[in-house]
Amino acid sequence: MARSLPLNLSRLRARASGPAQFDANERTLISPLELRSPAKRAAYWLVFGALVALTITTLFPIYWMYSGALKDTSELIRMPPTLLPTQARWENYLKAWDNLNYTRYFANTLILAFGALVIQLVVSTSAAFSLSKLKPAGGRIVLFLFLSTLMVPSMAYLIPAYLTVVSLPIVNIPLIDTWWGVWLPGAASAFNIFVLKSFFDEIPQDLIDAANIDGAGAARILAQIMIPLSRPVLAVVSIFTLIGTWKDFFWPFLVLSKVELQPIMVALWRLSARMQEPLNLIIAGLAIASTPPIILFLIFQKQIIRGITLTGLKG
Repeated sequence: MARSLPLNLSRLRARASGPAQFDANERTLISPLELRSPAKRAAYWLVFGALVALTITTLFPIYWMYSGALKDTSELIRMPPTLLPTQARWENYLKAWDNLNYTRYFANTLILAFGALVIQLVVSTSAAFSLSKLKPAGGRIVLFLFLSTLMVPSMAYLIPAYLTVVSLPIVNIPLIDTWWGVWLPGAASAFNIFVLKSFFDEIPQDLIDAANIDGAGAARILAQIMIPLSRPVLAVVSIFTLIGTWKDFFWPFLVLSKVELQPIMVALWRLSARMQEPLNLIIAGLAIASTPPIILFLIFQKQIIRGITLTGLKG
């Protein structure tokens, strides 16, 4: 009987450490030598100015939201509108937090976001690893079926998805007004699986073969080799999942009818539709709800850019 040799992880990871290292600051579309040309330098600054103008148009609605939260209702509806509040009312944020019961809705949103993150990472990494390295029979067909769901508008399968969570097939368990009713429909994300599989495909097969020789099974290879080498793309998938779940409105609105389970976006819509709070407090609530995703992006923007540009390890 063949003996199972200890898995030398340091030796396996050392093979991939060289190709994966690069300095993103050294890669530019235009070299310093090309910028010495007056025509190319003028074109560069023209494009740069156009990008700055587009950035301003993108950031202006965010500024309007945060500045509008500092105004009173009469100033919000004043024509012509004011760019700066005549008197900044910072207490609007505190009033919005208390009046809208934000402590509960923030907790609900965090539970939904991190629950979706854990479930999607487990399912997506396992599926991507299986399709990329284990090469199951019919794997290409399975991948094609996954990718075909990206071509179908989400509203087209909204009713079948809702009927599924009303009474889970085979076991006949209702998932309405439960966290699982929000988590399970998005567990197998075709986008996440495709991104992770593309990254896994670039990891040298020699690492997998060497790990198999050392006696490592598929689960150990995934946990101790593939995942550590895939931190950039896992960071991108995690951030996209968190932000997507945080801002999701329609599906939690359908599944969660109990007020004590609703996330921020659903609670804000309910309060604004019923005109239970002044308009400036609703806008302040929107500003508070928008702050965590913005902070998340600002903190992890380097990981996002690196994960998008780094397509994998070159063997």
